Amino acid sequence: MKPIWIVDDDQSIRFVLEKALLRDNLPTRSFTNARDVLAALADDNDRGPQVLVSDIRMPGGSGLDLLEKVKAKLPGLPVIIMTAYSDLDSAVSAFQGGAFEYLPKPFDLPKAVELIRRAVEESQREEVAEELTADAPEMLGQAPAMQDVFRAIGRLSQSNVTVMITGESGSGKELVARALHKHSPRANGPFVAINTAAIPKDLLESELFGHERGAFTGAQTMRRGRFEQADGGTLFLDEIGDMPFDLQTRLLRVLSDGHFYRVGGHGAVKTNVRVIAATHQNLEQRVKEGVFREDLFHRLNVIRLRLPALRERREDIPALTRHFLQQSAAQLGVEPKRISEAALVYLSEFGFPGNVRQLENICHWLTVMAPAQLIEPKDLPPEVDVAAHVGHPAPVGAIRPVEPVSSFPAGLAEAPIRAGVASQATPLAGSLMDDAELRAGEAPSAQVAMSTWELGLDADAHALLATDRCDVWDELTRRFESRLILAALASTRGRRIEAAQRLGIGRNTITRKIQELGLE
Repeated sequence: MKPIWIVDDDQSIRFVLEKALLRDNLPTRSFTNARDVLAALADDNDRGPQVLVSDIRMPGGSGLDLLEKVKAKLPGLPVIIMTAYSDLDSAVSAFQGGAFEYLPKPFDLPKAVELIRRAVEESQREEVAEELTADAPEMLGQAPAMQDVFRAIGRLSQSNVTVMITGESGSGKELVARALHKHSPRANGPFVAINTAAIPKDLLESELFGHERGAFTGAQTMRRGRFEQADGGTLFLDEIGDMPFDLQTRLLRVLSDGHFYRVGGHGAVKTNVRVIAATHQNLEQRVKEGVFREDLFHRLNVIRLRLPALRERREDIPALTRHFLQQSAAQLGVEPKRISEAALVYLSEFGFPGNVRQLENICHWLTVMAPAQLIEPKDLPPEVDVAAHVGHPAPVGAIRPVEPVSSFPAGLAEAPIRAGVASQATPLAGSLMDDAELRAGEAPSAQVAMSTWELGLDADAHALLATDRCDVWDELTRRFESRLILAALASTRGRRIEAAQRLGIGRNTITRKIQELGLE
C-alpha cells in the first residue's frame, strides 16, 4: 500500500500521527511544507500517497492552495484538512475544492486514525473503480441478463435483420440500438433516431417520409424525411407501439420493398435502411385491441431482444452509479463525487421505476446537491431514502428509523444510556395504553401519549431518586435528549440538518449530541 502523507509544520503533530498510524500498520511519509509535497508529486518515480493529511496554515503555502494543486494532478486522492476551530470557515470551503473531510485541532487520536483509515478504504475502492471504468465500454453490465443482451448484439453484429427491442421506459433501448448499429456492417452510415410518440400525428408522416415543396401550408421547400436521412445506415423507431394506425400501413410498405412517397410527392423514393424498433408496450395486446397492425407486428418482430429492468440487474447499480457520477461531473466541470458503500446499499435496494434513466438523473442531482465529496445515505434524494426503509433493513452504519413520534414516549424509560450504567427505571409507559387499542395495532391518541410521557418521566425520576445515584439530572437529561433526537431523525429519515432545524438547534449541536449519546 502507498503511504499516508502528513503535511504539517508542527513536529509534534507529525510525530503523534506517524506513531499512531504505524501502530495500525499504515505506512507514513511526513513533510513540513506544501512546496516539498508538490516536488515529491512531480517526481515520476514517486508513486504518490494513498491519502494526504495536511494542515491548513503553514509557512510557504496554505493547505487550501495545496489541495487545489493536488486535486488537479490526482483528482481521486482523498485529502484530509487539519484545522483549528478558528479556521472552520476555511475548512468548510475546502469541501468545495474536493476535500474528503476536515480534522479539527486538537483532535482525538483514535478518531483521527479512524478517519484516515476510512479515507484509505475509500481510496482503495476508488482505485478499483477507476480500473474498471478506465476502458469503460459503451454499455455497462455484469448481470446475467445483460450478458445475454451482449451476446445477442454479438450474434446480430453482421446481420441486417430487423430487430424489435422491448423493455420498460428508461431501460436503455436506444443505447442497445446504437450498439447494434455500431457493430454492424452499416457502422459507417448514419444512425437516425425518432420517437414516434413524441411527434404529433399530423407532423409524423412528414418527419418519417419527408415532403415536397407546397405539399401543405408552410412547406416552402422540399424536405428529406428520416428514412432518406438514414439511407445506408440504421433508423431507430422508438415507441413504435404509439404510431398512428394509418401510418403503420405506410411503414409496412417501406419495410416490404424499401420504397415510399414523400408527402405531396408522385415519384417513389428508394432507400436502403435497417430498421430497429423499440417499445415498452405489449404489442401482442395492442394487436388484439385492434390499434396495431398484425402484419406490421410480424414484420418488425423478426428478432426480439428484451432489455431487463434495472431492478433485475441490481449487481450493476454500483458500476453504473460511479460511471454516471463521473459523467455528470465532466459535464458540469466539477470534481467527481465518491459514494459510500452504505449509500450504494440503499441505491441497490431501491426499485428504480424509471430504470437506468432514473439512476442517471439521481447521479446528476447528487453531483449538484450532495454537500460533501463523499455521498452518504443521508445525502440521497427523498424517494430513494424512503424506499430503502420499506421492507429492508438499514445498511450498516446508517441511522435506522425508530418508532413514530406518536408512540415514542412508550419507550422513554427504555432509552439508551451510556455503557456501564444500568437502568433502574421501570418502563411504565407501555402499560398505560388501552389493551384493546394495542391489540388493534393503533397508535395512542395525542392525549394518551401526553399523559404517558408525563407519567413515564415521573416514574423514571422517582425510580432513580430512590437509589443512591448522584447523577439523576444528567441521566434523565440523556434519556430525554436521546429519545427526542431519535424521534426527530425518524421524522426526517435520518437527515441531520433537517432534524436540527425542526428541534431548533444547530447542526454542530446535533452532531455533538449524537456522538455524546452514542447514537451513531
